[in-house]
Amino acid sequence: MNLPRRGCLQVYTGNGKGKTTASLGLALRSVGHGHKVFVIQFMKGSDNYGELEAARKYLPGVSIEQYGLETFVSKENPSREDKDLAQKGIARAREIVTAGEHDLVILDELNVALDYSLVSLDQVMGIISARPPHVELVLTGRGAHEGVIEAADLVTEVTLVKHPFYKGLEAREGIEY
Repeated sequence: MNLPRRGCLQVYTGNGKGKTTASLGLALRSVGHGHKVFVIQFMKGSDNYGELEAARKYLPGVSIEQYGLETFVSKENPSREDKDLAQKGIARAREIVTAGEHDLVILDELNVALDYSLVSLDQVMGIISARPPHVELVLTGRGAHEGVIEAADLVTEVTLVKHPFYKGLEAREGIEY
């Protein structure tokens, strides 16, 4: 007898590289089992991310939407457009999660959007609490809020030990983006 699938809340946080990459690996695994996957990327707005092209070309079970500009967001002084895009993203996230049509929903960089006050803790916790029982929900980004960590079933902290950026190596296509 197959029991109904129970979705968990996963959080990938920390200062190390690889949080988004880990969540996309999970998306690849999930779609390989015939699951539907939806990714919302907060604070990202460039078409130059490799995952966007890969999903378009090879992964029809993965949908990715971006809610951000191509430029970095100032934590101290985010633009009105940064705030508006984050609010559109959080509304879309609530819509996608509560609909329950996707087995896995990844809210990429939502932890950072929360830390930068582009979205509120109440909005994030509202999505978490409204999640249907079968939906696996993943939140990525450094600086995860303690309330989010407390609500999570799994928390992974990615720790930076060494990075080529500090030796002057620029971000590389296909590796960092």
